[in-house]
Amino acid sequence: MQVSALEWVITIAVVLALFVFDFYAHVRTPHEPSFRESGFWSAVYVGLALAFGGYVAWRWGSTYTGEYYAGFVTEKALSVDNLFVFLIIMSTFAVPRIYQQKVLLIGIVLALVMRGAFIAVGAAAINAFSWVFYLFGLFLIYTAAKLLRESGHEVEAEQQRDSRIVAFAEKVLPTTEEYDRDRLITRVDGKRVATPLLLALVAIGFTDLLFALDSIPAIYGLTEQPYLVFTANAFALMGLRQLYFLIGGLLDRLVYLSYGLAAILAFIGVKLVLHALHENTLPWVNGGEHVAVPEVSTPVSLGVILGVLAVATVASLIKTRRRAATAAGTDASGE
Repeated sequence: MQVSALEWVITIAVVLALFVFDFYAHVRTPHEPSFRESGFWSAVYVGLALAFGGYVAWRWGSTYTGEYYAGFVTEKALSVDNLFVFLIIMSTFAVPRIYQQKVLLIGIVLALVMRGAFIAVGAAAINAFSWVFYLFGLFLIYTAAKLLRESGHEVEAEQQRDSRIVAFAEKVLPTTEEYDRDRLITRVDGKRVATPLLLALVAIGFTDLLFALDSIPAIYGLTEQPYLVFTANAFALMGLRQLYFLIGGLLDRLVYLSYGLAAILAFIGVKLVLHALHENTLPWVNGGEHVAVPEVSTPVSLGVILGVLAVATVASLIKTRRRAATAAGTDASGE
């Protein structure tokens, strides 16, 4: 897959332009987006992502299109998990709803910048060392196991992490507990101090860094093309702010989402290990020769990812509906 420098420049410029547009059109004036506004712009950004897949098909063919869509779906699913953490952070810092958009947009831009750096490092590592797929695969399997262990305790884990981040930030920054509209820095008694909005942004930025450690190895398990990795990440992050306000009330109903994401990460981890064995050059593995193992195709990967997400979503909705019905029955019998 050959991508010219001009295509890279145009792509990055368009991505930046979309974020600038998002800021001036929706975030510059503090307000809480309506359901209609959030739904419309979420659909617009998903439409742009799907349309870009059409460009990939026209420019490079169906194989790379499948890799792009598989990467986009995976990154979008992982981004939904980000939203749950963002919701916890906003609640922890009691960020007013009308100011949350600014924190989210800046956090998303920071996430894209950090992921861009990880993409470049990952591409260089893959080109230099084929055995890096072993590391990526084992790391994703470990992450999947960790996600399973923490399932049901995400709130406690995130609050503990936030408290450590805030404690560190307060040591190096003068802070105030009062908000000053949507300002990150304000003045108190003539001194510049950080508002809780800045502390929330620091927490979100650190969380984005942790998520990047998971998401970049995951998507490199679906495509080795840095351009597809970058664009899939960029389009997955676009519209994340609108999605936050659109499905914020539904996140607590996706009780099995973490299990689904763990299954996807474990699946991609195994896929990476199989690929590493197939391309093996390590002298202590099969004498440095390639190992004849089956490899998972892109269509199969996409099918597994979509299937797992569908099962996790349907099972979550059934579970929460039954729980609500049981609670309603208990209330009725109590009366």
